[in-house]
Formats: sequence, structure tokens, C-alpha cells
Amino acid sequence: MPLSTAAEPAASESPESEFKRGLSLLDATMLVVGSMIGSGIFIVSADIARQMNSPAGLLLVWVATGLITIFGALSYGELAAAMPRAGGQYVFLREGLGHLPGFLYGWTLFLVIQTGTIAAVAVAFSRFLGVFVPAVTPDLFMSFGKVPMPGGEIELGLSWQRVVAMAIIAILTAVNMRGLREAKWIQNTFTFAKTGALLGLILLAFIIGRNPGAIASNFNLMWADTVTGTRATSFLGMELMLPAFMLAFGGAMVGSLFSSDAWNNVTFAAAEVRNPQRNLPLALALGTGLVTGLYLLANVAYLVVLRLSAIQNAPEDRVGTLAMREMLGDTGLFLMAAAILVSTFGCINGLILAGARVYYAMARDGLFFEAAGRLSPTTHVPTWALLVQGIWTAFLTLTGSYGQLLDYVIFAALIFYVLTTAALFSLRRKRPDMERPYRAVGYPVIPALYMMAALGIALILLVAKPQYSFAGLFIVLLGVPVYYLWKR
Repeated sequence: MPLSTAAEPAASESPESEFKRGLSLLDATMLVVGSMIGSGIFIVSADIARQMNSPAGLLLVWVATGLITIFGALSYGELAAAMPRAGGQYVFLREGLGHLPGFLYGWTLFLVIQTGTIAAVAVAFSRFLGVFVPAVTPDLFMSFGKVPMPGGEIELGLSWQRVVAMAIIAILTAVNMRGLREAKWIQNTFTFAKTGALLGLILLAFIIGRNPGAIASNFNLMWADTVTGTRATSFLGMELMLPAFMLAFGGAMVGSLFSSDAWNNVTFAAAEVRNPQRNLPLALALGTGLVTGLYLLANVAYLVVLRLSAIQNAPEDRVGTLAMREMLGDTGLFLMAAAILVSTFGCINGLILAGARVYYAMARDGLFFEAAGRLSPTTHVPTWALLVQGIWTAFLTLTGSYGQLLDYVIFAALIFYVLTTAALFSLRRKRPDMERPYRAVGYPVIPALYMMAALGIALILLVAKPQYSFAGLFIVLLGVPVYYLWKR
């Protein structure tokens, strides 16, 4: 019997401290969508286009990312419906593989995956706020010294960009501490707004933004050799350079995976979802499917409006802004900046809401600060877990190492996506009688394909970006001695 049965939260015995099931199917789906759509879709296509060096390569990366994400969501649905508890993926790992893998996930989530993502998205918010308020710049006005890091040293310090990012984190942490009702209102409002904004960009591109020169250039000769940059009329032209292509492909997927990540966050708040056995699998499937479709259409829209070279050389990688400016002039610049502000604000809120539930579950197992395992008797949310998460996230904004954080986040996240899917297989074998209101579609083929794809990308990243990938692996493994020390 898993250790966790002896450590089930006592909160279930105390009515005044229970989580309230206040999230409907719509709320849960909006949490999936809102946590996924941040600033990435408007930015990372530039780097993907540079690495793949072809319109077809750009689209292939997004198609592959979408399929991997949907396969993962279909696999996680079974675990979420069977164990709808606070902590989600942490609980799945704990029950399927044991307390140590569960702790390593929670440890890495707190150290870099969740908090690093929040910090990166908060700084993206500040960056686009600079379009309206030029004083919000990345220039440091206070330095705390330089720290060596894989990939280059970073300088700790304060800039107005980082100050604004910390302020946004503080505001949204405070809102979430007030209760689930306030947090979900912000989540739904901003998710509807940014989904509409992304759909608006796509429609504008196809209705008024069609550029005949870009369409001819991008779609007549879809493929290009990733290494030499010469055009090829078919995929066959790349086969001679397949190893180099695969390295470029894996490296290019860092950005798209980062933009599509956080879909699993709804499982963290499973204890607050109504009828979770039905609504959690549905929310995962609907949310990831919607975002995957929007992302693919957005990239087709970029190719309809802009030549590949323009996408590759977009100023500060702001592809979405460049496309809107091409269609609407300077007005498009401000409209896109406003859309990204809305998008990132809602994304930060969803990440803050969900992440704290994992630290709550860890604390109830004696593997995190004890105070984080208590719910507020009035708001029924893990106030202390939210506070600790906010403090560490604010510190990460001081580093300015957002590119490095992105690489650490993706590699570490891939490791745990593989392990969690392994937990699905483990639980099917160890606990065949467990109640499973939903069974993973295509089991065992789709979960196995998902595992192989995630593991394959992780291995490619070890070769393509070893300094970041090994740093991410080090962060995970550092949790092993911490686990045993904390248990003592």
C-alpha cells in the first residue's frame, strides 16, 4: 500500500479547512487554456524559423508539439479522474512511483518549473508594457553582483522591467490569497479576452493581411535544408542531413513546448473541480485541443502576412507585433502589445493559482514547509503556499536569466512528463482494481508514444543544449539528498 494513505491530509476531516469545489467544466477548461497561452506564441516562432530555416519546418515543429501535448493530456486524464486531489501530478507520481519521485517533481516545480515560468512570463508582461510606458526598460539601476551560470554569468539586480514584474506577481498572489472566486473571475475574463485577441489576429491575417509575395515565397517551396539554408522541394532533400535536422528540430521545440506547457496545471487544483471524474479529462482534452489549433493557425497567419526572412529577423523576436504592424501600421503595434499584456496577465494568474496546490500537498506529506499545508479557514485556499511561491518567484525575476530558465524548465518538465506516464502504466499493473471513471484513450499505444516522444526530445536537448539540459538534470538530482534530509 502506498505510503501516502497514512499521510492523507487531515483537512478532509475539518469542514472549515476543506477546499471548495468551485471550478466548473468551463472554469477548468479556461485554466488549461489560460495557463498555456502567454507571450510565447507571439515571440518564439522567430527562433523556431531561424533554426528550421523553412516554412514547413516551422509548421512541423508546432504540429509535433501539438500532438505531443494532446497525447499527454489524454494520458493524464485517467490519472486526474482516478485521483482528483490537490497536487495533481505530484500525487500521480507519489502513488504510481513512490514518495521520492513525487518529491523530486515538487522540488523542481518549486525551484524552477512553475516559479521560473511565472517569472519569465511576468518579465514578458513588463517588456510589452514598455511599448506604452517607455520608462519600463531592462536597464539595471541597481546591481547586486554577477553569478556564474551554465551558458554564461547573470547579473542580479533591479530594473524597472523587473520591478514591474515583481509587482504583478505580488498583486496576483494577493488576489489568489483572497479566495478561489476572485482568482477564477480574473482567469476566465482574461482567458476569454486573449483567446479572442489571438483569434482576431488570425482572422485579420486571412481577411486583410494576405501578402501575395509572402504567400508565393513561403508556400511554393516549403522546405529548406536546415544546415546550409538552400531550398528543397520536398522532405527528401533533408534526409541526407537527418542527424543535423533532428538536432535542429529538438532545439527548435524548446520554444514551442514552453509556449504549450502548463496544460497539466488544472490537475494541481483537482480538489476544487466539480464532478472531477468527468470534468478533469474533458478540460484537459478541450483546452489542449483548442490551444493547439489556435497556435497552428497563428503560425499559418504569420506565413500569410510575412516572408520567412521577416519572421526570422523580427525585432526582438516579436513576430505577432510585426505581423499586426504590417497589417495595420503603428496601430497594430499598440493593439498587439495590449493583447500580449492581457495574455500574460491571465497566464500568470493561472500559474500562481495552480502551483500553490502542489506545495500544499507536499506539506501535508511532511515534505515542504509545514505552514504551506494549511488552508485559510475563511478563504479555503493555501495562503502560506501562495506566499512562499510568490517570494521565490520574485527572487527569480532579479536574475534576468529568462532564456536559461526556459531551457531548464523544458528539460526538467520533460523528465517528469515521462515519469508520470510511467506512473500510469505502474498503477494499471499494481492497482488494477482502482476506480477509473475515465480510461486513457488509445492505451497503451498513445501513452507509450507520448513517453517515447518526450524522452526523445529530452535526449536531443542533452546533445543540442548540453549546458542547460545537464543543469536542469542537476537541479532534479539535487533534490535526492534534500528529500532524505527533509524526511529526517
